[in-house]
Amino acid sequence: MKRSRINDIMRAADEMIRAHGFVLPPFAYWTPEEFRRRTDAARIVDTRMGWDITDYGQGDFDRQGLFLFTLRNGDLSDLERGRGMCYAEKLLISRQDQLSPMHTHRIKAEDIINRGGATLAVQLHGSDADGNFDIAAGGHVLCDGIVREYAAGEVLKLAPGESVTLMPGDWHAFWGEGGDVLIGEVSTVNDDLTDNVFREDIGRFSEVEEDEAPLHLLVSDYDAWLR
Repeated sequence: MKRSRINDIMRAADEMIRAHGFVLPPFAYWTPEEFRRRTDAARIVDTRMGWDITDYGQGDFDRQGLFLFTLRNGDLSDLERGRGMCYAEKLLISRQDQLSPMHTHRIKAEDIINRGGATLAVQLHGSDADGNFDIAAGGHVLCDGIVREYAAGEVLKLAPGESVTLMPGDWHAFWGEGGDVLIGEVSTVNDDLTDNVFREDIGRFSEVEEDEAPLHLLVSDYDAWLR
């Protein structure tokens, strides 16, 4: 993705988030230069909090892509011990008909919440005995605390305020239906480097073409720009 496009997506996302009554934390607005000068940002960098924009390496963000901002994130060592900061929170924006492709997580359980906008469509599939995608398998999820059985390939339609709880092995894809959707994600510790398992052979992060200076750093910029 071109850096200029990423910058434009950041500006539009911030506007949409504010329009729904949310405000991003102060570190969201640090410039790259300010980020480099900070001596107190190690936790943000190490847990990869911040801006995250991906086209999944496919080169067509409008068709297949996702905006994310990780607001807070714990540490996998706490999760392994079963105490401490074992949780994470994100804001996402899924545009109309913009696919976030079929995937699951080996560790992370997550609540996906329609925070406002249009309908959030979530397609579900179950797993085989080894946790692999099973085109014929259904399963069950929690929708706002109510158990709901789903058939293989069923699409849940979540209106603003509604949510679904996904466990490891619940394969899912999602998109905005009828318009753009602001999504909340509340989960166990988030590890986007190793805990995203896609059905197709695609990448989690995008390669960036530096056609202009970054407005803000992406989490995928941290290693190259800050370490």
